[in-house]
Amino acid sequence: MTGSILFQAIIFLAGAILCVSIAKKLGLSSVLGYLLAGVLIGPYALGFIGEEGQDIMHFAEFGVVVMLFLIGLEIEPKNFWNMRKTIVGLGGIQVAGTMLLSYFLFTLLGYDWKVSLVISMAVALSSTAIALQTIKEKGLMDTNFGTSAFSILLFQDIIVIFMIGAIPLMSNSREVTTKESTLNSTNLLDSLPLGFQTLAIILSVVLIIVAGKYLIVPMLRKVAKTDVRELLIAAAFLIVFGISFIMEYVGLSPALGAFLGGVVLSNSEFKHELESTLEPFKNLMLGLFFMAVGASINFIVIANNPFTIGGVLIAIVVIKALVLFIAGRIFNLKLDQNLLLTFSLAQIGEFAFVLLSFAFQSNILEQKELDMMLVITALTMALTPIIGLLNERLILPNLGTKESIKRPMDHIAKSQKIILVGFGHFGSTIGRFLRSHGVEATILDHDSNRVDFLRKMGFEVYYGDATRLDLLESAGIAEAKIIICATNKLSVSKEINKIIKAKYPHVELMIRAKDRYDAYELLNLGLENIYRESLETSLTLAKDVLGKIGFKKETLTQQVKNFIKYDEESLRRLASEPERNETYIFKARKELEQQEKFLNEDFKRGLVEFDEHSDCKNIK
Repeated sequence: MTGSILFQAIIFLAGAILCVSIAKKLGLSSVLGYLLAGVLIGPYALGFIGEEGQDIMHFAEFGVVVMLFLIGLEIEPKNFWNMRKTIVGLGGIQVAGTMLLSYFLFTLLGYDWKVSLVISMAVALSSTAIALQTIKEKGLMDTNFGTSAFSILLFQDIIVIFMIGAIPLMSNSREVTTKESTLNSTNLLDSLPLGFQTLAIILSVVLIIVAGKYLIVPMLRKVAKTDVRELLIAAAFLIVFGISFIMEYVGLSPALGAFLGGVVLSNSEFKHELESTLEPFKNLMLGLFFMAVGASINFIVIANNPFTIGGVLIAIVVIKALVLFIAGRIFNLKLDQNLLLTFSLAQIGEFAFVLLSFAFQSNILEQKELDMMLVITALTMALTPIIGLLNERLILPNLGTKESIKRPMDHIAKSQKIILVGFGHFGSTIGRFLRSHGVEATILDHDSNRVDFLRKMGFEVYYGDATRLDLLESAGIAEAKIIICATNKLSVSKEINKIIKAKYPHVELMIRAKDRYDAYELLNLGLENIYRESLETSLTLAKDVLGKIGFKKETLTQQVKNFIKYDEESLRRLASEPERNETYIFKARKELEQQEKFLNEDFKRGLVEFDEHSDCKNIK
């Protein structure tokens, strides 16, 4: 019964739901919850999954591939090219520095030079899955830390190709290995001379670029015309599976291929549709991957060599953290951003499983060495969320960005009656307008570089996560009258709303909504002061267009006010409907018709004065 695929699915899903829920309840990362679930259901704890764990790991790694495809969709080719110095510079320093120090470490421990070199290559790699999932979960992708971490991880995904290619050159049984790989390998690079291997790599990349423009986009257009959503989901998976298969067949990283495919499609009209289609599947498969990592931790090996494994584990984390910190300093990252980078990438990554297993097959590593490194790899991945939590709770508050000496915390807490959360393009406009009228606001922002800039501009500022109660209290929320959520992250606004309702109901909350659907969610939470970021800008443009073709300015100004009034009323009536279902579409169409009818009646009845002598009569 326990071998049934249905039973296995139930165990994985139940373990995920239970452990991740507990982790989030305790304020921990979901990654830690998944890892704990894997440990509990694994062969060395409750034993619900056993030898199948390795097969699950291979399938679960597809979540990493989908994640990199989606990240590629978010990066336009021009921006990718602009990042080349950061990718090569930061990534190169991290990989070279980590390999060098790790090589010396394992040589000093008495390992053969080939073994030391292979292990140092594996140690140089970090976990794309854990790092990027944590960065996205905390909304830090657009910070300097997020960009730097992504650049290093991308460089690692590229360099791992050459690492895998170098392993056969170090094989201790070349004749046997070559013969077996020729008979059994489906890897194209293995069967090609060295010069042709380079050509095959270049042609693979070119094939993805050409296919993206001349094959994938036309195919998606054909699928879109059918109006069958299931076909679009199938097409999205076909793209990712196809690119991954080609790259794996050639002998390159499937994750790198998926990323390139995403970059190629980032300028297409299907970008957002592909993102919304694949996002739920990506999160589920990444969760499965983290659980597989937890299940792969061999506690028998740990029990047999606790001090050796513990010592090597600590040494590896220290080496990686040291190199990452130095690399961040070279690229002028602020201390708090650098600490986040240091502790987020100090683990060994998922590609190390592939690299170490390949080295074992090539007779470079012995079974004992392989077992030890696989356990250490899994342990570093499992410890990453815990290290990140310690950094966030203990180190950053003491060593991160501090408040300016000229602006003591108690002065800010008492003097400012308005707290402004988020100081991007939207928030900075609000802050500047308030200050121009002699009204100061305490500004909370999660980007330390932006914090430094704000201080130079003379704004009162705190660095930190505005969803933390202690930070809001330090900013003076107890005496504040208004808190403005100018961030574009709906999750942050919703969390602040919870805090305000529970602890400080006297504070009035005014919230930015990115679009109509965010506004629906906020309305359903009982919030009233909601400001859609594009509504009035769009109407201003439309008003100016009509003004240029002959409509009277006063007429248009009044009509804009009427439009906003009718649209706000419609927004509240539609908020209770589920998004984009048939009932919503029907009611939304009726609301649009009603709005246009009211505006037209206002116009004709003379409630809005119209200049009969305007040039609009010439418009056809």
